[in-house]
Amino acid sequence: MACDSCDSGQPDLNSPAWRRVLWIALAVNAGMFVAEMAAGVAGGSRALQADALDFLGDAANYAISLGVAGMALVWRTRAALVKGISLALLGTYILAATVWAIWNGQTPNAEMMGIVGIAALIANTAVAVMLYRFRTGDANMRSVWICSRNDAIGNVAVVLAAAGVFGTGTAWPDLIVAGSMAVLGVSGGVQIIRQARRELAAPGLVGNDAVEEA
Repeated sequence: MACDSCDSGQPDLNSPAWRRVLWIALAVNAGMFVAEMAAGVAGGSRALQADALDFLGDAANYAISLGVAGMALVWRTRAALVKGISLALLGTYILAATVWAIWNGQTPNAEMMGIVGIAALIANTAVAVMLYRFRTGDANMRSVWICSRNDAIGNVAVVLAAAGVFGTGTAWPDLIVAGSMAVLGVSGGVQIIRQARRELAAPGLVGNDAVEEA
């Protein structure tokens, strides 16, 4: 459990290592969005498409984090708030699309789901390992860790869904995983929003920002 009162345990909020990891995470997520969305559409998998949209949202999140790294805390916290809201909205959209697919979808290609899901899991696990040391920072830094963690969990779920589709010959495993990923996205977004709101409510935050900018 992190000690919120111990400064020595907090990572450098603008270190070269932090920026380097963000650039790597941005490249991985942008590339995986393109690959996974194409595979999801071609294979008829809602879980792959949900994961691909998550990759797109995370790529945008990493880009925002790079933009505010080194800025005053109030701006990093505002960026985290925007990312939290975006993550929650994205999860809501995926959940709605999954419900629609229950009546209008098709049985996805299990082999394609498995191959792409494993590739995505390897990529996201590597990024999550690199980001682990930054998980106890401010709301913006924590939001990056939560996004990466959710991606890795989602990838495992996609692989399991592929096995389920292959074994049952139905779309239900795919739809269940897509819905679960949507709920996870909404939950992660709510966590980020809550921490960001607590930081924004801290006494003197906006005033300190004005002093730093001056």
